[in-house]
Amino acid sequence: MLDNKAILITGGTGSLGKQLTKTIFKKWPNVKRLVIYSRDEQKQFLMAQEYSNADYPAIRYFIGDVRDRDRLIRAMEGIDIVIHAAAMKHVHIAEYNPTEAVKTNVDGAQNVIDACLQTGVNDVVALSTDKACAPINLYGAAKLVSDKLFIAANNIKGSRDLRFSVVRYGNVMGSNGSVIPFFMKKKSEGVLPITDKSMTRFNISLDGGVDMVLHALKHSMGGEIFVPKIPSYRITDVATAVDPDCEQIEVGIRPGEKLHEEMITSSDSFFTYDLGNYYAILPSVPAFNLDEFIERFNAKKVPQGFSYNSGTNEQWETVESMRKLIEEHVDLNG
Repeated sequence: MLDNKAILITGGTGSLGKQLTKTIFKKWPNVKRLVIYSRDEQKQFLMAQEYSNADYPAIRYFIGDVRDRDRLIRAMEGIDIVIHAAAMKHVHIAEYNPTEAVKTNVDGAQNVIDACLQTGVNDVVALSTDKACAPINLYGAAKLVSDKLFIAANNIKGSRDLRFSVVRYGNVMGSNGSVIPFFMKKKSEGVLPITDKSMTRFNISLDGGVDMVLHALKHSMGGEIFVPKIPSYRITDVATAVDPDCEQIEVGIRPGEKLHEEMITSSDSFFTYDLGNYYAILPSVPAFNLDEFIERFNAKKVPQGFSYNSGTNEQWETVESMRKLIEEHVDLNG
């Protein structure tokens, strides 16, 4: 699927960008070019130790910010596929620095879209978040705007062979800034701070996140928000899985945090289809033939009023399953 393709990943030095890089080189060794586009030279320097141009001649490292439209246009010359993973993602930091989050997550999204429209890009997949669904914080609100921009971009592509789609999922286990690495660092103190003992979250692995991006690249008709069917976890179960002997102390929900996350609201149910392993939220007026979409994916409309919430989810991780996942994905002695 990706052999002889030129791919650009914004935020390519992040957790998902590095996992995408690993997967792409493993599955598609004949990829034409893989551009890692990010603004942190130190992270690029470190990533180049693992993926050097000598060992991986297709890789390129571009210093650039998604806030810089001209640099994006230059970086996308000759690119077939864009995966937009760059974002300011920490809820409390976005709350304190709202204009900066808007510049990166909203203006940056529009810059990516404009650059794709000006170059020969064919497929664009933008990464979203469960926090973009019924948002109560600035990060979620900015990502919701970003989602809307990417979906609406299908309306202005003209005759270009170009598709924009979005993938939305929950917490990526073990990613930078996520709760498990935080608990791993704190467990030596004998106390794990819990925001609220009834808190729940969706859970997906880095590999699962990569699979979603690849699914969207392969199947998108342009305009879908893909949502995976994934389990939830209770934050107390995660803490117990990390270290059952640690005391768990409630410290209160941080600014902008939800008790439970949602990926599909009841208002979305009017436009949501069950695709088997995934849901797809479609635009109210799709840029493609709806009957063709339904037939192609054997899509089934979800019931009116359906919602997908981490607190009412039917799939749950247990302490045992979380501990096994942590052992697989995180160094327990770290």
